[in-house]
Amino acid sequence: MRLLKLLLIPIAIAMGTTAQSQELYVFSEPASNMPAKSIGIRLTNEGVFNPKFATRTIPEMMIGFNKNLMIHVQGFFSDMDGSYKAEGASLYGKYRFLSVDDVKSHFRAAAFARISSSSRPTYTEDINLEGDNSGLQGGLIFTQLLHKLALSATLSYSKAFERDSKQLTGMPKPDQMLGYSLSSGYLMLPFVYKNYNQPNLNLYFEVLGKTNPENGHSYLDLAPAVQVVLNSRTRIDLGYRFEVAGNMANRYTKNMYLARVEFNFFNVLK
Repeated sequence: MRLLKLLLIPIAIAMGTTAQSQELYVFSEPASNMPAKSIGIRLTNEGVFNPKFATRTIPEMMIGFNKNLMIHVQGFFSDMDGSYKAEGASLYGKYRFLSVDDVKSHFRAAAFARISSSSRPTYTEDINLEGDNSGLQGGLIFTQLLHKLALSATLSYSKAFERDSKQLTGMPKPDQMLGYSLSSGYLMLPFVYKNYNQPNLNLYFEVLGKTNPENGHSYLDLAPAVQVVLNSRTRIDLGYRFEVAGNMANRYTKNMYLARVEFNFFNVLK
């Protein structure tokens, strides 16, 4: 009996991950966490084409301590300022404080916080704590799963740590920013779930926005994406975000592609 339970543990974890794969948003985080006692490794590449082609690489480790608490540790490397070099690092933590479960549906609510450090000079009033700015961020996430459809909303506040020595002449100094997003994910394949080895195909559509509360400058992006999940352990993302409205100039994340691969190792922490 004990051997049977040991064999069923990874299968149950993988099946649970597959059933909720449409919550694995590409440009935002859901309120749900990765399985307890698990480790995830990500490698993200993102880039822009205007005014010149430039890319950023983000290696990342994720740790799920239990069903409610997980952390992300990120590093940032890019050629945004000429030669390819290390830019900084970030620590992200998320705590799920509410779970309401039903048949083929659930609701989750979580609080998150991030602290980031970056060596980049200041180019824009936008605050991007994944490579461009040093600062603090906190917020709330609400996610609703309805069978094959997952909907999520995020609200956040960011405060920059920029020093005057990093300020470029003529460029606005980032100070604080309100962030918000609405995300949807739909499980396209498989049509009928049989086992956790089946590939999953997810389609995403996200609306991403920010507002500077001091002057009202803001922007709104649309971000479609496609995702493949293999064996409930390997995840491949491809997405593109583009601005549809806004008056915040020279920001890095405007019209940006994103490509990511992620590997998950379940039940590895004691």
